[in-house]
Amino acid sequence: MRADIESLLITQREKQAQSYTVKPLSLNRRQFLKASAIGGCGLMVGVSLNVNASKMEAAEFSPNAFIHLQQDGSVLIYCGRCEMGQGISTALPSVVADEMEADWSKVTVEQAEGNQDKYGSQATGGSASIRTMYEPMRKAGAVAREMLVAAAAKAFNTSPDNCYAQNHFVINKSTNQKLSYGELASVAATMPTPENPTLKSKADFRYIGSHLPRHDVSKVVQGKRVYGVDTKVAGMQYAAIVHCPVMGGTLKSVDKTEAMKVQGVTAVVEIAPMKVPFGSLGGVAVVANNSWSAQQGVEKLKVEWDRGVHGSYDTTSYMKTLVENVEKPANKIAERGDVESAFENADQTLSATFTEGHLVHAPMEPNASVVSVGDVACEVWASTQSPDDIQSVLSQFLGIDKKAVKVNVMISGGAFGRKFKCDYVQEAAAISKAVGTPIQLTWTREEDTRTGFYHSNSAQHIKAALDKDGNVTGWLHRAAFPSINTLFDPSVQFAPANAMSEIENHPYGIANLRSESGLAPAHTRIGWYRAVYAIFWGFAYGVFTDELAEKAGIDTATMLHRLYDSNTNPEQAEQVKRSKGVLDLVIEKSGYGKTLPEGEGIGIAVHYSFQTYIAMAVHVRMKGDDFEVLRVDSAVDCGQVLNKDGAAAQQEGAVAMGISLAKYCEVSFKDGAVVNSNFHDYPVMRISDMPEVHVHFVDSDTKPTGLGEPGMAPFAPALSNAIYHASGTRHRNLPIQPMRT
Repeated sequence: MRADIESLLITQREKQAQSYTVKPLSLNRRQFLKASAIGGCGLMVGVSLNVNASKMEAAEFSPNAFIHLQQDGSVLIYCGRCEMGQGISTALPSVVADEMEADWSKVTVEQAEGNQDKYGSQATGGSASIRTMYEPMRKAGAVAREMLVAAAAKAFNTSPDNCYAQNHFVINKSTNQKLSYGELASVAATMPTPENPTLKSKADFRYIGSHLPRHDVSKVVQGKRVYGVDTKVAGMQYAAIVHCPVMGGTLKSVDKTEAMKVQGVTAVVEIAPMKVPFGSLGGVAVVANNSWSAQQGVEKLKVEWDRGVHGSYDTTSYMKTLVENVEKPANKIAERGDVESAFENADQTLSATFTEGHLVHAPMEPNASVVSVGDVACEVWASTQSPDDIQSVLSQFLGIDKKAVKVNVMISGGAFGRKFKCDYVQEAAAISKAVGTPIQLTWTREEDTRTGFYHSNSAQHIKAALDKDGNVTGWLHRAAFPSINTLFDPSVQFAPANAMSEIENHPYGIANLRSESGLAPAHTRIGWYRAVYAIFWGFAYGVFTDELAEKAGIDTATMLHRLYDSNTNPEQAEQVKRSKGVLDLVIEKSGYGKTLPEGEGIGIAVHYSFQTYIAMAVHVRMKGDDFEVLRVDSAVDCGQVLNKDGAAAQQEGAVAMGISLAKYCEVSFKDGAVVNSNFHDYPVMRISDMPEVHVHFVDSDTKPTGLGEPGMAPFAPALSNAIYHASGTRHRNLPIQPMRT
């Protein structure tokens, strides 16, 4: 018998001195099924989730997210969350496979269609997928394993306790006989479903915590992955669109004469604004029998817009106003201790103002969808982060039942929060309804840049009081930014308490603290962007802490330890401990504090967001007024790491994106409209600028948390601090090298 089969029988639970000769059970599948008097097609196991999509809290265990084991031994695992390059379609199915004791080489992963009743919340964002789905997916795998063990025990005429599962087989402990999962599939399907299956111990994990390549890596490399923009269906026409450039503006007139002369153009469709948070701003679409003709038709349109009340929005003047609003008293949000007394008795004080501009998501794949509208139903193929929102919006727009909207979820070529919003899908539905054929609507890069849901621009002013020993005794923190709440209630003019909670809940131990929110009405659509508010909170906290350290005459690491050690709130003890843990780890790994050549510097920053702790050390070399990032060390505490390969990639991606945002990304508005249009005036980092990135994970047994967003927050402040230590120039405004458009 093969030695590798023999080794499979010796588990970590049963290490015995003698060697075994494996005796496969001498029943073929037909004999086994006959002996058991059972037939069937396979084993399907599911776990359902009762998840509040808005809160994205831990999911409950009840039927959904299906596993399907075929009689040939192949396993199909559906991924309910949306894949957009972050690797979720490898991470979550590998958890199922691990608990199931499935052979990963026999596993196929497919993207689940949009069906909240079947899969629970499929909203993919907020770094919540791992956090909310880890336990349910473990239980789903464990249920399958226990049902397979029960089926094998029946065949062996023994008890389940006398059997164990290992790498796609169930083995009889007494006889060393074994049955494959494929042989057991039909019988297992008839076994009772355990309500509380026993989960593996960490020592027995096969895939969880390993370096597991993406299940689809060969397809991605070979260009065989089908993205939303690749979708083709029979009878489909193509559409391109131009939108009103200003939020709240309307169409005054359109002359389509020249557009209709373009060869291949079949129709021009006007789309009215839809008064829902994720609906279209309104625009004019050109339909053609090929995408090029549709785009050329749009170029030939003569469109006149009424820009409306936001037609004078100018980001340069708006930022000046935000700064003014945070450098004077504003609306109090939270307070503890006596801030005034702290400043009156301070030995010294420090204050600084920090700003950041609007950002646009700019994924490599612009917004694209295919929609086919019928009389009573609609089918969608779209790259999306939230199929349920598509179903809700289209149900309302088309006047049909929500369940009549079928959403085929395609892999996204990047999303970063933009594809939570389904305006581009609603527009395709409007065009399909108007012309009576399936429509593929693909936005140009220019439309994608100029018709976004933008990251808030912001201003923050922080003032701190220090005693004679350099300890921080008081903290006044004002912030002004248009909040995401304005998407749902345009009358909101101040960031509300939930958007300002970072200040009150930050793990620094500040006895006397006050937060205030400054006036900041929205003049464009504000939406979720990767890391959301953590980007500007992390920047201000990280840079200001570096400045406090200099003011106190100590290094930044010592100041961070002082601030954490001053926190005596028992409810934040875990936050403090884990924040210090990643801080110490990044100091150890990065060489922070060592003597560097002139013109080089290392900056550090720590931030807690989305329940994950990350400390970064950035090493730069100055090149005149420019700089080069040489190395980045990222220390991460996200609890149990599911897939170290994917987790490290998330941090590497955060560095690449972080360099872009910190160095030159900024969306500018003039006369109410976006000035930027493409990567020439909204540049992203080139591969030649990518530094060495070293990711260090804290070994943890705590429940896993997300990694899609937390790596964004500490990068920019660590970079700014590194530049200061290398050059003596302090940067408090992002981007550091803005392109003036």
